[in-house]
Amino acid sequence: MKLHKESKGTITVATILFAIIAAVSIYFLEMWSLLIIIPLLVIYSLVFWFFRVPNRDILDHVENVIAPVDGKVVMIKEVEEDEFIKGKAIQVSIFMSPLNVHICRFPVSGNVIYKKYHPGKYLVAWHEKSSTENERTTVAVESLTHHKVVFRQIAGYVARRIVFYCNEGDAAKAGHEFGFIKFGSRMDVFLPLDTEIICKIGDKTKGGIDVIAKMRD
Repeated sequence: MKLHKESKGTITVATILFAIIAAVSIYFLEMWSLLIIIPLLVIYSLVFWFFRVPNRDILDHVENVIAPVDGKVVMIKEVEEDEFIKGKAIQVSIFMSPLNVHICRFPVSGNVIYKKYHPGKYLVAWHEKSSTENERTTVAVESLTHHKVVFRQIAGYVARRIVFYCNEGDAAKAGHEFGFIKFGSRMDVFLPLDTEIICKIGDKTKGGIDVIAKMRD
């Protein structure tokens, strides 16, 4: 199983802690140490599972808006996007549990025209206000269909680290990685009002693969 580059520090710390706790348990508890080691081993394995990088065949897209993350669609509604669009947009929000792949991908192809990091709170990621009050990053892309698409990584109650690699002027390619969020969070995509929304609330998405909307040139 291939692991994401963001796993290095977390797995190093987890390995050291596991080794120390296991050694102390065996020394003091002997055979009863299994009561501690087995649950700890399950948690240790889940850390590796969280940082997995699945093999996915990413296609080229022009009109399609691709799911930027693995997760569950929890919101589709018309909102005011005040940071970049400064007007009405359709917000599609996808919640990621700690068991989902947490690679963040461009939802559309085009050029990165804006990015900004915002410090903030750590409300639970499915809370509606987390989009504007939590720690987050906002990225905007001018798509190949000449639309401005905004998407936002949002830290949750557990997720405390957002990583994004893109810069203004970079080429964006739908389905390809631009960042990562650790341990449960949310991704919001803000689309023009005339966008054809294909997904529905409750849908499970596969990042880089599933089409969630279409924008016509």
